Amino acid sequence: MSFKVKMNVEGDTATIRLAGELDGRSAPELNELVGEAVERRVDKLVLLLDELTYMSSAGVRCLVFAHQKMPRGSEITLVGTQPEVAETIRLTGFDRSIVMQ
Repeated sequence: MSFKVKMNVEGDTATIRLAGELDGRSAPELNELVGEAVERRVDKLVLLLDELTYMSSAGVRCLVFAHQKMPRGSEITLVGTQPEVAETIRLTGFDRSIVMQ
C-alpha cells in the first residue's frame, strides 16, 4: 500500500493524517510536515493513524524527531493507532513520551 500524508493546522494544533506504510522511503514526507508544523509554532501535534497499517523503525524515528522539534511542554497525541503500530511504539518505550488514544 502506498503512503499518504496530509496536514491541517487550526490555531495552535497541527493534525496530520497518515495512511499506508510509514517506512524509510516515506519517513521524509512526515518529517517535512513536522518541520512545517514547528515553523507555524503549534503547541499540539495530533497524528491520525487509523489508516496507518505499518510503522518501521524509521517511523518511530519520525516520532522521536517530532518530539525533539516541538516546543518544550507541547503535546503529541496519536489517535486511532492500529494494534500492530501501537506494539511497535510500545516496544521502543516511546509510548511514555506521547499520548496514545
